[in-house]
Amino acid sequence: MLEAATLIKECSGYLKPEDVSQLQNAFDFSESAHEGQFRDSGEPYISHPLAVAGILAEWHLDSQALTAALLHDVMEDTSITKNQILETFGKPVAELVDGVSKLDKIEFETHEEAQAENFRKMLLAMARDVRVILIKLADRLHNMRTLDAVPAHKRRRIARETMEIYAPIANRLGLNSIYQELEDLSFKYLYPDRYRVLSKAVSTARGNRREVVSKVLAAIEKRFHDSSIAAQVRGRQKHLYSIYRKMREKHLSFAQVLDVYGFRIVVKDVQACYVALGVLHGLYKPIPGKFKDYIAIPKANGYQSLHTHLFGPFGSPIEMQIRTQEMHKIAEAGVASHWLYKSSDQSITDLQKKTHQWLQSLLEMQSESGDSVEFLEHLKVDLFPDEVYVFTPKGKIMAMPRGATAVDFAYAVHTDIGNRCVAVKINQELMPLRSELKNGNRVEIITASHAKPNPLWLNFVATAKARSHIRHFLKTMHFEESVQLGERLLNQALSTFKSNLNSVPEVQWTKLLREANAKSRADVLSDIGLGKRHAVVVARQLLAIRDPAPGEQTNAGSMGTVVIHGSEGMAVQFSKCCHPIPGDRIIGLISKGQGMAIHTHDCPVLAKSHHDPERVLDVEWDNESRKLHDVNIRAVVANERGVLAQVAASIADAESNIQNVAVEPQDGGKYATMQFTLQVINRLHLARIMRELRRIPEVTRITRVRN
Repeated sequence: MLEAATLIKECSGYLKPEDVSQLQNAFDFSESAHEGQFRDSGEPYISHPLAVAGILAEWHLDSQALTAALLHDVMEDTSITKNQILETFGKPVAELVDGVSKLDKIEFETHEEAQAENFRKMLLAMARDVRVILIKLADRLHNMRTLDAVPAHKRRRIARETMEIYAPIANRLGLNSIYQELEDLSFKYLYPDRYRVLSKAVSTARGNRREVVSKVLAAIEKRFHDSSIAAQVRGRQKHLYSIYRKMREKHLSFAQVLDVYGFRIVVKDVQACYVALGVLHGLYKPIPGKFKDYIAIPKANGYQSLHTHLFGPFGSPIEMQIRTQEMHKIAEAGVASHWLYKSSDQSITDLQKKTHQWLQSLLEMQSESGDSVEFLEHLKVDLFPDEVYVFTPKGKIMAMPRGATAVDFAYAVHTDIGNRCVAVKINQELMPLRSELKNGNRVEIITASHAKPNPLWLNFVATAKARSHIRHFLKTMHFEESVQLGERLLNQALSTFKSNLNSVPEVQWTKLLREANAKSRADVLSDIGLGKRHAVVVARQLLAIRDPAPGEQTNAGSMGTVVIHGSEGMAVQFSKCCHPIPGDRIIGLISKGQGMAIHTHDCPVLAKSHHDPERVLDVEWDNESRKLHDVNIRAVVANERGVLAQVAASIADAESNIQNVAVEPQDGGKYATMQFTLQVINRLHLARIMRELRRIPEVTRITRVRN
């Protein structure tokens, strides 16, 4: 257990005397607050905040962060309030403690919802001050180091949460040593048997390979000395979970994972990195396709190094990492290097900038996410980026997660470009928007002012930012369209009482909003459009007309007929059970929370189900509408060569698009059935297409398919 005196002594080496004094006060304050409290291990509770502060002191974090680390549990576990911390230690410390504290006072329906809200708050606090997450990660690291004392049923849950959220965040912020330790500890408690077996195998292998390692080490050092390159060469063992992950992903046995051990070479500058690389390639042959230049193209978390795999002296591959001293500091400490090494080093500045951009994108996502669980889902997507590097048309390098598509790239450039994209050129060739990006692709997005996101994009986008913006746009569009439909339905209902929206007094709207507990008129109209409120009931409330008693006759007529233009968007849906097209007799059915569905008058699905009469509306087509509608037709044709081409040409001549086609040979093979989904303007257009098809001698029967 770390002693307070040890912590104070360590901090005295880099903090001012007044800061060290504040730290001592914070320890005394925390010790007093936690008096009588013990951890599951039986140690006094103060040992935990002391250990967390000790981890942060290794990074040379400032006194505010260390003070907050000592106090990080007092608000949650004792009667101390935020105001008391504010008065004693100042606002920055109080904000840090509040950012780290959990939300135990809020009641949630599920554990997942509570955890999601915790992460949401933590990441918002982190966006204001990145030290919040550094304290939180140190807190989690000490908890994982002492997880043996926790009841067994809790261990697995805490380990999974660490593996899914905390370790990836540490990786995203470039905190390499913490990231690896959190992964190994999570692995230990999630899969104890696998951890034990693998740990023993690695230990044995290390002994067996000691001769290889020492031989390689001596050869490298001699070659560098002969080439007059000043370098520190260190042997490096891969951490257990990375070995396990490689075995699982590539279906390898431990014996097949040969690069368990690697070497790290630290040189004085960037030029020396490339010279050292040339020397190593002259010493041992490089393995083709296993070289990565993270100096020219750094990882998203600021990591820089040259990686190469070589054939070792006994034919076993050896991994080499070559970097400068500054790169090594950033690789180990990540964003904490901002406090650890005060300098004007450009790479550290870039790292701060990248971290800030990532945190800002989290803020955007959380403001657009409807709930905490959705936000956490976005966050998890964003935390596992196995990067692909692509170029913009101007040559700027952009890092995208593996599996990212052209739509992800468009949203990464700018939200408006994502919302307006219609096509993409990859390496100057037109490609589908769902195309996955590969390393080195040059990507150019083509936009159009009238374009908008397609809901189908959600099936293939890989980044949290793209998913979040698409969902936000669709929600907004759905709301706006349901408001427009609600306005039409309410106006229609008011007309039955010889009134309209323009003649409703303001005082009646105010009264309705108060009684309905609605924020605005738009909310009421949206509820009508989505079927959550009856247009006739709202009309009566606005005109102060009492509801009729059961059996009482009213003077108001029916709501009249609603005109459908065919371009209403998401608020009006054309039912898949009967595929109505202009010219069909139709009726509208308002479903609660889903808007209006249009069915044909003789729809068999509608006939079998029972509906509230007030939700069934008379609707008619707008004769001016030129929008295309999907319709299904079935043709029985002679099973001869070239028939499909004849039918397709005839459909094209009739100015229709084929959305889908399927051909099924009938028994005996003499005839075949063709199923088409066509786009038509109305019934007359469909009749013209079917007339053209009947003129083909090979077509024996043609019918429209209703469902």
